[in-house]
Amino acid sequence: QVQLVESGGGLVQAGGSLRLSCKVSGGDLRISTIPMGWYRQAPGKQRERVVVETSGGVTNYDNSVKGRFTISRDNARNTVYLQMNSLKPEDTAVYYCRTMSYAYWGQGTQVTVSS
Repeated sequence: QVQLVESGGGLVQAGGSLRLSCKVSGGDLRISTIPMGWYRQAPGKQRERVVVETSGGVTNYDNSVKGRFTISRDNARNTVYLQMNSLKPEDTAVYYCRTMSYAYWGQGTQVTVSS
């Protein structure tokens, strides 16, 4: 079974940074062959897209994180990262990674930004 496991969340002050990781394991799924994405869900709100890759090689960031967040990957480790800089209280949410093909989701990692 394919599993996505996020890590790296935590409590940080506004202006700080965090790097989230998403390790993909199980099955024969290799992230080198598929686009990936990060989503988030704040309390009382719907899950929203943070950044997604397309099969055409384009990376789309939500306007609210553009210039502050960066998605990257280590194909050898089958791991995707989300570098988050200049964090704001409104970035507080549970962050999820997903495969943009096959729609596998991780369990999420909590990010809390204090003002």
